[in-house]
Amino acid sequence: MNLLEAFKQTKFQLSGHGNRNIKVLKDAFEQMDEQQESDMYGSGKIIEEFQDKLASYLGKESAVFFPSGTMAQQIALRIWCDRKGLKKVAYHPLSHLEIHEEDGLKKIHHIEPVLLADKNSVIELEDIVGMDEDVSCILLELPQREIGGQLPSYETLESISTYCREKGIKLHLDGARLYEITPYYKKTAAEISSLFDSVYVSFYKGIGGIAGAILAGEKDFIEESKSWKRRYGGDLISLYPYIVSADYYFDKRSQNMDEYYEGAKTLARLFNECEGISTLPLEPVSNMFHVHFNHSKEKMEQILIQLYEETGIGLTHYLNKTGEHSCYYEVSVGDRLAAIPIEELRNVFNLLNEEIKK
Repeated sequence: MNLLEAFKQTKFQLSGHGNRNIKVLKDAFEQMDEQQESDMYGSGKIIEEFQDKLASYLGKESAVFFPSGTMAQQIALRIWCDRKGLKKVAYHPLSHLEIHEEDGLKKIHHIEPVLLADKNSVIELEDIVGMDEDVSCILLELPQREIGGQLPSYETLESISTYCREKGIKLHLDGARLYEITPYYKKTAAEISSLFDSVYVSFYKGIGGIAGAILAGEKDFIEESKSWKRRYGGDLISLYPYIVSADYYFDKRSQNMDEYYEGAKTLARLFNECEGISTLPLEPVSNMFHVHFNHSKEKMEQILIQLYEETGIGLTHYLNKTGEHSCYYEVSVGDRLAAIPIEELRNVFNLLNEEIKK
């Protein structure tokens, strides 16, 4: 039996909200009026009301629903580059745009990225002040997923925002997981968004919807983004399955981020008590963090499979190899964690620590 198979057979899992199956959509539609009209090519009550709702949540004048965050962010950066007449943007070396989008920004828009900060660190004010090149826009990802969901201080964000406005540089927020950082900053989504000229949020990351994203900003910016959405083929005849699920899970889970955050801190402490295991960050700053094992992937897979069979609790279905004697995986705390009795949770980590020591 491999790790994935063993994980699927467990009664409880530590991470996420549950399986991404058809029930996710069925639950979202359960209370819907069957006579509700769908949206049509980006218009209609169902899409327009949701866009207005998210614009208000983010404290922005206007918002538009996109089928994907990849589409939304490339378009946002294109608009800012066109307005300044300079096809250069700056972002972190491990930004989604740099490592997961097949050079879409470069190939489609001929926009040149300027990479800021060391790949293992968050972007700080000095990284921006020290740039040798002028750029139209700076993208900040909060939290920085590929380095364990790390965050700069809120004071740093304020300083970066002030600097960019003084220098005429637009500031865009890759806020795919914006909901998840509000407990750490002790700020509302609107307060965080106020530091940025444009903001993107996701509806499957963090809250567990089907797919889709919102791009928010000033009205003229959003109207221009709608034209680009049409050019990209993003104005599907109907997007309501995504919108209904996004609205349902936004209402269901966006208010639970304090609970998920506290759960992440509890989990991280349990992991860090085990020999040869550490978390990044040491104390999470959102409901997401990375778990690093100072043991080979092969050894840890065997330990975890045995642990799953013995306890019925699954930690992860995968491990990423980082070296001959090291591996890691990502935790994202959601609804699942609360279902696990605390005594059983502590028992899992006691057994894990014992097995590692053998």
